[in-house]
Amino acid sequence: MRVWRGRPYPLGATWDGNGVNFAIFSENAEAVDLCLFDSADATAEYRRIRLTERKDMVWHCYLPDVRPGQLYGYRMHGPFDPANGHRFNSNKVLLDPYAKAIGRDVRWADELFGYKFDDPKADLSMDERDSAPFAPLGRVIDTAFTWGDDRPPRTPWHETIIYEAHVKGFSKLNPHVPEEIRGTYAGFASEAAIQYLKSLGVTAVEFLPVFHRLDDRHLVEKELTNYWGYNTLAFFAPDTRYSSTGTSDETIREFKSMVRTLHTAGFEVILDVVYNHTCEGNQMGPTLSWRGIDNASYYRTAPDARYYMDFTGCGNTFLMRQPRVLQFIMDSLRYWVTEMHVDGFRFDLASTLARELYEVDRLGAFFDIIHQDPILSQVKLIAEPWDLGDGGYQVGNFPSLWSEWNGKYRDNVRKFWKGEGGTASEFATRLCGSADLYEWSSRRPYSSINFITCHDGFTLNDLVSYNGKHNDANGENNRDGSDNNMSWNCGAEGATDDAAIKALRERQKRNMLATLLLSQGVPMLLAGDEIGNTQSGNNNAYCHDSELTWIDWSLTDSQKELLAFTQSVIALRKINPVFQRQKFFQGRSIRGQEHRDIAWYSPDGQSMTDEAWNAGFVQCLGLYLDGEMIGEIDAHGEPIRGESLLVLLNAYYDRLDFTLPAVTGACGWKTLLDTNKLPEGDEPLPSGTKYILGGRSLAVLRLVPPPQEQEEKREPATYVASEVIDKVPILQSELPPSDTRGGTTINQ
Repeated sequence: MRVWRGRPYPLGATWDGNGVNFAIFSENAEAVDLCLFDSADATAEYRRIRLTERKDMVWHCYLPDVRPGQLYGYRMHGPFDPANGHRFNSNKVLLDPYAKAIGRDVRWADELFGYKFDDPKADLSMDERDSAPFAPLGRVIDTAFTWGDDRPPRTPWHETIIYEAHVKGFSKLNPHVPEEIRGTYAGFASEAAIQYLKSLGVTAVEFLPVFHRLDDRHLVEKELTNYWGYNTLAFFAPDTRYSSTGTSDETIREFKSMVRTLHTAGFEVILDVVYNHTCEGNQMGPTLSWRGIDNASYYRTAPDARYYMDFTGCGNTFLMRQPRVLQFIMDSLRYWVTEMHVDGFRFDLASTLARELYEVDRLGAFFDIIHQDPILSQVKLIAEPWDLGDGGYQVGNFPSLWSEWNGKYRDNVRKFWKGEGGTASEFATRLCGSADLYEWSSRRPYSSINFITCHDGFTLNDLVSYNGKHNDANGENNRDGSDNNMSWNCGAEGATDDAAIKALRERQKRNMLATLLLSQGVPMLLAGDEIGNTQSGNNNAYCHDSELTWIDWSLTDSQKELLAFTQSVIALRKINPVFQRQKFFQGRSIRGQEHRDIAWYSPDGQSMTDEAWNAGFVQCLGLYLDGEMIGEIDAHGEPIRGESLLVLLNAYYDRLDFTLPAVTGACGWKTLLDTNKLPEGDEPLPSGTKYILGGRSLAVLRLVPPPQEQEEKREPATYVASEVIDKVPILQSELPPSDTRGGTTINQ
């Protein structure tokens, strides 16, 4: 086999049509062997090539006789000195960090660990057994793919509605998806899936991690998996588990085809990515890639370099002040944008990426590099703004260009609808885009990714059905998962036949869905919440690849009604610009009569006073949004105007008579939505009318201007939208005869 000197860039294994260039970074290695395997079943390499060329700490060669499909790995020679952070062990075959496809997955065995299990010095001892029969291998690929006229939808942030989904869990049980592709990338791009997403009305899909993951040994031994995928083995390779063919080459083409199909249908693709740690764990973990390639360069070690700094709870943390680590992350991100055509990223435990030293530095090199990058600065960037280290909770502190999962929104909305007092003032702030978190740094309402549930925690159905977690199936004696869920079971733990409790739960789900979808900011909907999907009270189902986590599409009548309701509220949001503001409310306080774009009302129809805001028992309020006073322009420079709407929210257990406020230029109010009853009649309700707002319910009413003004405002398309909303089916259960709280029946 001919061996040429090759090039130090690009890193990884690159097929150029004539041969393959191999390049791998290691600052502290003393020698590097490239190992070629002839099959996934091989127990040893058939050729070992010593890399003699090294430039800028990159070892490289070019093999003109190698073609796509070749399996490969590396052996690194250097000091085995854990006390000083070095764990080189040439007995271990290592996966290329830049591998674009996995040719063979991990086969768990003791030989994959760099130390001797039976040695009293544990990880300070060196295991000399060969890991070649068990180690993961990279595969050389040809990246060619016909994209056609594929182009990113580039949905504006303020028009974005995110759907968080698991590739497999979404379609695995869907009877309308062909059986042979259920649970795969192809299944998510099937006609049935696309039509469903279109009918729902979302604009972007945020996938749980799709980078090829490692299933931890302790989970495999329990016949469980790392289903969520937050345990990355290969940062450039899509997971072959979600391929309908199972081969690495076809996996890449299938992923690209899925993206192309979603783009054609108008959906953006956002990936949940995990760059804060790797699957190798702490010093007791396996030696699969980075640890053996250059442990001291890739990982943050403690003052005693034998150990790792752990801000993630997963055993290790990337060394973010190492330029080559930053390059590795940026190269991976750019690859997924340029080669795989994705539209954005949600960064898991993003505060860790800002830790150059110990504290979180919001102006760290990671952010500087992304902001100046001509590719990455143009895609959607979402931070999970916390980690497990001191000072890691950074909601509201990320720089411009970034949006954030708003944990404060989640917590406050849950508390409000649970009926806790003392939340109304903050609740109002969260509904309006959380200006207290984002306006100070000149950011916009869409910096807030609003969510009530996500993959991590209860589903929406379980949030209103369980007071506590039920994680026994995880095998950790129910110790795992959060104990602070802010949930309420509405009177019974878990499934029940009590009609009143079931009706209350359905209403609570509608209340929270409507709140989420009508708040300022970007709503994120957990896949399955729109149909009341359950995980039987498990709030940490990360290890279950089963019916527990797959969405069940055999819908009951109440689930069909919840889906129709969700579709209707999304339609209401999309055609009313007052719910899609690009700026905060004139940049001033959200309270007070002097502001014409927004007003807050008490149930007596009067503006909320400071005394009312500060009262701990306030559970009912009204929000008025003036469609004439949005104060923004569209892409063509035209003023944005829409209908004026009144949102009434009642978290109190009993009904309240809400006096409809008198607003200048109004001849009355027309009900568009009520989570407690079907809207009645076509005649507008005059101002001053007492609107019966059921216990724990939400209503939306449209301001009806005088007849002459209605005629004058016929031309703008935003006013024609009112006719569309009248035709959207809004299906709700009938008003239940009673409500239940803490086991006590209260007549309404």
